[in-house]
Amino acid sequence: MKRKNYLLTVCLCGLCLLQQGHAQSNRLEGFSPASAQKQTDLEQKFDHLLKSSSIGANIKELSAEPHHLGSPGGKRVADAILKKFREYGWDAKIETYQVLFPTPKTRVLELTEPTRFSATLKELAVPEDATSGQEGQLPTYVAWSADGDVTGDLVYVNFGLPDDYKQLEKLNIDVKGKIVIARYGHSWRGIKPKIAYEHGAIGCIIYSDPKEDGYYQGDEYPKGAFKNEYTVQRGSVMDMVVYPGDPLTPGTGSTQKAKRLTREEATTIMKIPVLPIGYHDALPLLSALEGLVAPQEWRGSLPITYKIGGVGKAKVHLKTEFNWDIVPAYDIIAKIKGSEFPDEWVIRGNHHDAWVNGASDPISGQASLLEEAKAIGQLVKSGYKPKRTLVYCAWDGEEQSLLGSTEWAEDHQNELAKKAVTYINTDGNGRGFFGAEGSHAFEKFVTEIAKDVKDPETESSVFERRRAVDAVRSGSPKLKKEALAKNDYSLGALGTGSDYSAFLQHLGIPTLSFGFGGEDAGGEYHSIYDSYDNYVRFKDPGFVYGVALSQVVGRTVLRLADADILPFDYRSLQKTISKYFQEVTHLSEQIREENGIENELIEAKAYQLATDPQKIVVTPKGKEVVPDLDFNNLKTALDSLQISATKLYELQEQLSAVPDKKKEKLNNVLFQAEKQLLIPTGLPRRSWYKHAIYAPGFYTGYGVKTLPGIREAIEEGHWQETQEQIVVVTEAVNRLNKALGSAIQIAKDI
Repeated sequence: MKRKNYLLTVCLCGLCLLQQGHAQSNRLEGFSPASAQKQTDLEQKFDHLLKSSSIGANIKELSAEPHHLGSPGGKRVADAILKKFREYGWDAKIETYQVLFPTPKTRVLELTEPTRFSATLKELAVPEDATSGQEGQLPTYVAWSADGDVTGDLVYVNFGLPDDYKQLEKLNIDVKGKIVIARYGHSWRGIKPKIAYEHGAIGCIIYSDPKEDGYYQGDEYPKGAFKNEYTVQRGSVMDMVVYPGDPLTPGTGSTQKAKRLTREEATTIMKIPVLPIGYHDALPLLSALEGLVAPQEWRGSLPITYKIGGVGKAKVHLKTEFNWDIVPAYDIIAKIKGSEFPDEWVIRGNHHDAWVNGASDPISGQASLLEEAKAIGQLVKSGYKPKRTLVYCAWDGEEQSLLGSTEWAEDHQNELAKKAVTYINTDGNGRGFFGAEGSHAFEKFVTEIAKDVKDPETESSVFERRRAVDAVRSGSPKLKKEALAKNDYSLGALGTGSDYSAFLQHLGIPTLSFGFGGEDAGGEYHSIYDSYDNYVRFKDPGFVYGVALSQVVGRTVLRLADADILPFDYRSLQKTISKYFQEVTHLSEQIREENGIENELIEAKAYQLATDPQKIVVTPKGKEVVPDLDFNNLKTALDSLQISATKLYELQEQLSAVPDKKKEKLNNVLFQAEKQLLIPTGLPRRSWYKHAIYAPGFYTGYGVKTLPGIREAIEEGHWQETQEQIVVVTEAVNRLNKALGSAIQIAKDI
């Protein structure tokens, strides 16, 4: 559907739903009627202090020059943000960490047979983009590639995911000792060289195909928003599904005196050389491939016949060498001390470092954060006193795999374990639809906020517009009807890829991540074209969705700061875990059925061979039979959690008018409860990740795996480990249930 028609449909849906919408009332989660009215008045004042022009000015200023980790521009941006926080009235400082950061010294990519071609490995400045030709830009590369100098046959591996290698195996194509070329998409970039290495490849090239992000999608930049042939996606290929942050200091803050691993000991640094390229450089390489024609679903939109190669016709020389430097990462930490509960922290963060200028990623989110901070500062100057301490953070080194936020969280982990009520994250932001992910005990709370904030294009609530687009995208009339009838916002589960990971998955701090998007598509991501000129044309003209983001996050921060009873509803979390439980039990039964059918066929074939005297008797080995898995205790634990969560919520609603000091102990249990879901020893083979419910997938990267210990053990066929992980999750759920039992008793005694 064309964008204009699509927008019209969505807007009409939104306007039709407006009559059914949520109107702001004196009922707010966690507030008595009297304090709810006071909170509503405060939020209206907050809204009036937000200015789109101010957000636009900050985007322009902070994206005016390249400002990657460790660069002079990065320090200037950090200092500018620090100055703004102080002008707004916050107690702000820079906390500096010393982190490893590789930058390219040598990059060579050559086709040596059957013809010669040397890749340009460079993006071109365009007159329509004022900052695209600046000095100080990082060249096109990926961080955490290995140093290497390799030559080998070239093999096209589609998106370079596990299923693609299964397809290659069926075609009798082996990548061992060869260099693979994979296209961006369908997974985080770091998974592609990781899987290539596991299959014996000696090098990996990742290219952007115009089918996913180029002329197939729309006009190329600068005429349109999509990638031109020279555009390259920089990024990290660190194996951060093992652990994020500085690879030399896992689990501890990377301070000046920190004990560091050697590079050889760091398991998250890639073991083969990797380079990203645009489709200008990819076309000669792919054109040189011979052998089998690629399956239909492997074909992009370049003007060639896509072939797999690996037959000795096309050879490539790939060389990478890096400066492995320790550089400063500047985290800006700003606080407003709570008037009643100074040791309860509401933490808000967005990173400030970029691969180049980063107007969209991350400065659009950072500008909204600063606008919130400015408005809150003005409220404080006029007499407002938040009950809980507000901690606003601008992180450095996010692009290299969450360095700044991870090192700060690890450095302060003992204090955060006691004080952190929640962490609220944003990253880039653009025109479109509201999106939210995070801890599911916040689902009712987020629904309420989404119904209170208006979408700047339709004047319906951002909840209604999200519901409308979900209905438009639904595949059948039945699903459309269900989407339109939905009255709650369904939070997504968090994997990784932004600064929330250390807070949620390592420390168990309740976490939310917000953003707008969906009508801001384009190819600027991690390129020199992520600029102010690009942003004002294609991302958020007028910066109105920057204001909407500040309104959503500002309400979240202010309500958590001032709630009489913190708005955790553990009924939603129990319901969500139960859904994941049903998914993994179904998955185990599905695999049992598939394996059982295959074994039956193999046994029948073996019998046929044994009864035919003309044939040699063989006993083929079938797939391992899935043993009986005992989920009963976990089911019982979830049933008990449902009873406790329901009783606790009923008591929470009854206590809203009780004086705050009497509820301090209850609130402490409420925000500490999710930490009971941490696994002391962490997940198998990656102990840094400790949350029993949410983790990035071992082979999905950014993508989440829920009940990860159980789910991935089933997927990999580790049946003893599956049963062990069922026990681990059962124990975690029982700990949470015990914590809620304590909260119930505290509530009864108030």
